[in-house]
Amino acid sequence: MGLDATATEAVLRGARIDPKVLQADRSQGVFQKDFITFSRALISQNRIDNGRRNAARYNSTFDAIEARFGIPRGVLLAFWAFETDFGQVQGNFNTRDALVTLAHDCRRPALFRPQLLAAITLAARGGLDPARTTGAWAGEIGQVQMLPKDILERGIDGDGDGRIDLKNSAPDALMSGANVLSSLGWAPNQPWLQEVTVPADLNWAQTGLTQRKPVREWAALGVRPTSGALATTLDAAVLLPMGRNGPAFLAYPNFDVYFEWNKSFVYVTTAAYFAMRLSGAPVYAAGSPSAPLTGPQMQALQKKLVARGHDVGGIDGILGAKTRAAVQIEQNRLGLPADAWPTIDLLTAL
Repeated sequence: MGLDATATEAVLRGARIDPKVLQADRSQGVFQKDFITFSRALISQNRIDNGRRNAARYNSTFDAIEARFGIPRGVLLAFWAFETDFGQVQGNFNTRDALVTLAHDCRRPALFRPQLLAAITLAARGGLDPARTTGAWAGEIGQVQMLPKDILERGIDGDGDGRIDLKNSAPDALMSGANVLSSLGWAPNQPWLQEVTVPADLNWAQTGLTQRKPVREWAALGVRPTSGALATTLDAAVLLPMGRNGPAFLAYPNFDVYFEWNKSFVYVTTAAYFAMRLSGAPVYAAGSPSAPLTGPQMQALQKKLVARGHDVGGIDGILGAKTRAAVQIEQNRLGLPADAWPTIDLLTAL
C-alpha cells in the first residue's frame, strides 16, 4: 500500500503506546464462561426490547439490507447489540494509538499492521481524526465495530448523505456491517442456527462443527426442530455447546461466517442464538449439562491434551473450537461419550 509521507506523518505525530490496550488484549477471561452462563448474561430482556424497537425504527434500512444482501435483520441486530449496545457504548480508546500499539506489539503485529496502514489512508480521506477518533481497544470503529481496512473496502453510505459515518449513522453502520458479512461468504436467505432435539442414542462422535452431513440424514437419525422446519436441502453440523445433556442446535453453513467476525466459540454461538431470538425463536432448552470445568481445571486439561499431541490454540482456560475438537478425540479414544464437553471424568482419565 503506497502511502503519502505527509499523510503518514500527520497520523503518527503524537502517537503513543497504550498499556491499557495491551492489558485488554491479554485479559479476555469473559470467554472462559460456558454457553448458558454467557448467553444469559448477554441476552437480557432489555436488549431484546431495544432490538425490537430498533428493528422498527430502522425498518427501511433492514428492508434494504435484506433485499440487497439476503441477511435477516436479527443477525445484524444481534451484532449491533453485542458490539456497542445499539451504538451507545462504542469504546473510548484512541483508535490511532490502539492500532500503533497492536502493530508494534510482538504478539500479533501481522494482524494489525495492515489496519494501521488502512487507518492512515482513512485519515487522509477524512474518515478518521488521529487525535479524536475513538473506539474499541482492538482498533474497531463505530456502531458495529469495523476495522479501518473493512471500512475502506466495505463501508456504505446507508443514509444517502454523501459520507460514510459509522459512529453516528446507524444506517451507514448496518449497511456496512451487512456488506462485510456478505463479503465473508454469507449465503443469502439461508438459515444459520436452529435449535433441535437429539435422540439419546445418537453417535456423539458425529457431532461438532467439523462433522457436517446433509440435514435430511440428521433427520433420519432422529434430529428434530424445536420450532419451524429443517432446511433439508442444506448440510449442517449438530452443535452441542455444553454436551449431550445441554442445548442442541443445527449449525448451517452461514454459522461459519460468524467465526470470521469473532473467533470466540462462546461469543459466536451466543450471537447466532441471539439473532434467532430476535427473529422470533423461543428460549433454548437448557437441559441438565455436567458442571463446567473451572479455569484452572480447563488449563490442566489443555496441558494434558497438548502432552498427547493436540493443538488446543493455547493454554488459556478457554473452551475454544480447537480444545473442543481435541476433547472429542480423547473422549472417543477413552470410550467416553464423545460430545466435546469436557468433564472431571475426562480430566481424571487423561
